[in-house]
Amino acid sequence: MQRRTSALCWSIISTGLFLTCALPAKAAETTVQGTWIATKAEQDGKAADDLVGHRLSFNGNRFEIRSKDDKPLYAGTVQINSSTKPATIDFQQKKGALKGKVWKGIYVVDGDTLTTCDNAPNLKKGRPAAFEAKSGSGYVLITFKRAKHRDAWIYSSLTVVTYLG
Repeated sequence: MQRRTSALCWSIISTGLFLTCALPAKAAETTVQGTWIATKAEQDGKAADDLVGHRLSFNGNRFEIRSKDDKPLYAGTVQINSSTKPATIDFQQKKGALKGKVWKGIYVVDGDTLTTCDNAPNLKKGRPAAFEAKSGSGYVLITFKRAKHRDAWIYSSLTVVTYLG
């Protein structure tokens, strides 16, 4: 009887510790949820103005990137690990020519600003270690602002609806 009680206690303690450790990752997922608009971008040491205005939306573990003229560009699932420094983000492509490919990146959220740096331009490169996209690096560095009011997107199974409120 005492063994069962001890085993039950350890089970409860272990579960509590596991849940406590898992909470920060869940909280990080929550901080990126919603839609973000690219305000600045740099690729291989040069401004990447063609990326400014793109919308990156997160809904649970899904993401979608749409062009400034609202055309779908990329979609798939996202995996976040906020326990590393810098925090990591992986974009698993689920559609189109990049289906099955993964962009490996890092990210930071500061209020209503999301900064990402990833290997989208060159999938042969590993995950970046710093928030920089120097010439020849194969990385893209993008700063996003959280969309507000009419710019916000609401997702339902990755179907985008413009919020007009």
